[in-house]
Amino acid sequence: MTSQGFIVFDSFFRVGSLVFGGGHVVLPLLQAEVVPPGWVTNEEFVAGYGAAQAVPGPLFTFAAYLGAVMHQKSNGVAGAAIALVAIFLPTFLMVVGALPFLSALRTRTGFQAALRGINAAVVGLLLAALYHPVWTSSIRTSADLALALVTFGLLALWGVPAWLVVVIAALGGAVLGAL
Repeated sequence: MTSQGFIVFDSFFRVGSLVFGGGHVVLPLLQAEVVPPGWVTNEEFVAGYGAAQAVPGPLFTFAAYLGAVMHQKSNGVAGAAIALVAIFLPTFLMVVGALPFLSALRTRTGFQAALRGINAAVVGLLLAALYHPVWTSSIRTSADLALALVTFGLLALWGVPAWLVVVIAALGGAVLGAL
């Protein structure tokens, strides 16, 4: 692994260490690690996030995409492996370290209160992740907003399958882009 590989590992490990409550919380952290240094463009970041939403599985696999498309050495398969291992490793280490104490921790009121507070903070982080980078890079015109509202309605109100909503959104985006 090159020194660039260690830098990538460090970035993704730190991001993985700060996640609590789901992969969407990691979005602004990941963007701050990979876009400003030029590892990926913001467009590649948002496109990869969209693709990650269209497939089942944990959002952390988005890290593999980012590692693969980086514009540096240690990209491709090696970059994907480095990023994926690095972002998952903190969770595995925490599970292995905390598992023997978990049943004792669950009964402590202080621990339960801390978890409730952390869960409340996660809601704010999820809203921040929705706003930046998703909203700021995707909703630029009233037509973009209309497409987002229609696809949200299809998914949340009418129960259209997610894969079909992705296809409809892609077609709608292509039409809006052609106008």
